[in-house]
Amino acid sequence: MNLKDMTNEKLILLDFECNSKEEVIKELINKLYENGNLNSKEEFYEAVMEREAHSPTGLERGIAIPHGKTDAVKKGAFAVARLKNKLSDWESVTENNKVDTVFLLAIPKEEAGSTHLKLLAELSTRLMDDDFTLNLQKAKSKKEFLACLDKGEKKKEDINYNKTVLGITACAAGIAHTYMAAEALEKAGDNMGVKVLVEKQGANGIEDRHTEEQIKGASGIIFACDIAPKGEERYNGLNFVKVKVAEPLKDSKKLINKVLNNPDGKVSKGETDFKESKKEKGKGILPNMMEAVMTGISYMIPVIVAAGLMMGIAKLSAMGLGVINDLGKLGDSSNPLYVLLFNLDRFGGLIFKFIYPIFSAYVAFSIADRPGLVPGFIGGAFAGGLHYTFWGVEGGIPSGFIGALILGLVAGYVTDFLNKHIKLNKHLNAIKPMLLLPGISVLVVFLLNYYLVDPVFGGLNAWLSNAIASFSGAGTFVLVSIIAACTAFDLGGPVNKAAGAIAIGLAADGIFPLTGRVLAIVIPPIGLGLATVLDKYIVKRRVFDDNLRVVGGTSILLGFIAVSEGAIPFMLKNPLITIPINVIGSILGACTAVGLGAVQWNPLPAIWGWPLVENLWAYIVGLLVGVVFIALANIFVRYYIIKKDEKKAR
Repeated sequence: MNLKDMTNEKLILLDFECNSKEEVIKELINKLYENGNLNSKEEFYEAVMEREAHSPTGLERGIAIPHGKTDAVKKGAFAVARLKNKLSDWESVTENNKVDTVFLLAIPKEEAGSTHLKLLAELSTRLMDDDFTLNLQKAKSKKEFLACLDKGEKKKEDINYNKTVLGITACAAGIAHTYMAAEALEKAGDNMGVKVLVEKQGANGIEDRHTEEQIKGASGIIFACDIAPKGEERYNGLNFVKVKVAEPLKDSKKLINKVLNNPDGKVSKGETDFKESKKEKGKGILPNMMEAVMTGISYMIPVIVAAGLMMGIAKLSAMGLGVINDLGKLGDSSNPLYVLLFNLDRFGGLIFKFIYPIFSAYVAFSIADRPGLVPGFIGGAFAGGLHYTFWGVEGGIPSGFIGALILGLVAGYVTDFLNKHIKLNKHLNAIKPMLLLPGISVLVVFLLNYYLVDPVFGGLNAWLSNAIASFSGAGTFVLVSIIAACTAFDLGGPVNKAAGAIAIGLAADGIFPLTGRVLAIVIPPIGLGLATVLDKYIVKRRVFDDNLRVVGGTSILLGFIAVSEGAIPFMLKNPLITIPINVIGSILGACTAVGLGAVQWNPLPAIWGWPLVENLWAYIVGLLVGVVFIALANIFVRYYIIKKDEKKAR
């Protein structure tokens, strides 16, 4: 891409003096508007500042690249400001980055996946070149500055490559950073005379997959990934460097030099994991464990979204047709539309059964690669209670999200251990992945679930059921608090179901209404979903990653139709934060509603059941109290942790 074609002298400010980030952005927006690139200054400013709240746009060496993608942009371009003074308050990916050169990118919304990524990757790569940035700083006129933008650009056909380095890029969402990091590595390689071939493992699957010939001719591989890369075993024997996906945007040259001269280690021959490098010895398994959990969540989210959409379409359609209360009885209806909605709702419920198997499978996959998929999936099936369904066991209580987490991790680590330590004659190697690894690891998962996971959490749930029942004669607020807390504890899991069985029994006997129970079902998913929407407005930045923001909107929808499982990814990612906040928020909301006089005897927590509540206004107030508490508490706690981690990194 020719940078010079995306700007002109009217869009360049030299030695501009300002006091804040907002001031320089507004001035550059004025230039873009005067140049005819924008329809609306205000709308574009909002888009840019929303992106600023999302994540840092400051890079290093005094550079910042704010950008906005919106329909307010008529034609893609960028404006530049070289500042007379340095801005020290610009949030950057590196510490102590005092910004003195600002590139503001204006991209039409329809070009968000093409022009935006190419321009951002081109700029971020070129600005890592010392000579390039020095020439920009020394330019005495706008004309000279413009000419400097194209200095140093090399044509592919003019480059004499002396070595080949491979790369894999993968971010959690599989969109922007996956492609930005890839292009940054390739451009840096061109400037160094090193051919860099990057395989993108993004939202569209694997793109530019490495061939056997490319792997054989490579000097090393750079894994720039936030989730577990696929197919690591292909690179056995190659030098490797493993970093986060944002690292190539900071200094791709450094990564290429490192993999050539001082790599982290070699991809283990005949195994699917990396040998432990000197730098990584003593770190423990926690970072690897967190990456595994993130990988599991990443693959689980589409399952939750698909299930939620199927159930949402069925329930909302049934609500519009006035048959929502009879939806579960429409299987034998003479109306084919009613039968379709009945089966669509059941189909959504069926998909939900695979949340834990998919999660556990990819947790294990992240640790042990492909051999971990089968034992991980089976562990997740145990956690979801599928064994009780197939074995015809009545009243079996599954282990839920805790079981999925434990069994997925154990499946991964056991498979990984076996893969590394079982050594066979080369003529017998084929039986290891096909017989020994799945056979032993699945047996371990079965025994662990049979003797530990199911008994421990089954016993815990039985104890909770008895504890809840023993409070049936206790004070109103005590009983409401206990039922609400247990309902919100594991979002549709066994503890939730135990609380539901007791609460429904009390209501059926006319002893105690279901108000606390039904509120605690809908408060957590709506509150957590709302938090993903409000964070950028309340603390001026995003506190949830791309994965959780994707599931946030679905969580709100599922909350309104009383499916609390939409919030499970939040709980799996940060259980120590999410569970206590869910419990406290549900207690506050339920007690507020009951204290104000709300009464709900019917087991209808979804929005269509709200008109049946006595004193609906009190119910709505309680709902708002719980939802707002969960949203704000999550935002502020997560923001505090982010700032604390940033402070430690300095």
